Amino acid sequence: MTTAMTSAAPTRVLVVAHRTAATPKLLNEVRSRSRRSPCTFTLLVPRPYWDPDTDEATITLELAIPVLAEAAGASVEGIVGDNDPFVAVQHALERGDFDELIISTLPARVSRWLRRDLPHRVEAFGLPVTVVTAE
Repeated sequence: MTTAMTSAAPTRVLVVAHRTAATPKLLNEVRSRSRRSPCTFTLLVPRPYWDPDTDEATITLELAIPVLAEAAGASVEGIVGDNDPFVAVQHALERGDFDELIISTLPARVSRWLRRDLPHRVEAFGLPVTVVTAE
């Protein structure tokens, strides 16, 4: 008689952030999420709409990934995406398997993503969405 060992695959979380990619609220959410169950995290940084030809998104990845990895307790992958954050999420989901999304935004009074209703729009992809709003 054989005993099968079952180990659940880690939950694959796509974190979408730009200017909030290393803020305390997002780091706390990643830390909390990784404590609930095994996870892998990928940070998606859409290119800035005001200047999509710069390396700003790459610089954001380089600065945010080490602190996110520390919060996650594991390595974090990084992707630079389209300057439209909805399209960036759509492309990331087409290229990779993810189980849930964390959207990190600026406060409502200054957030272009919230004005464009990004968190609600990405719910159409059928994955759980957590919204983290920086202070």
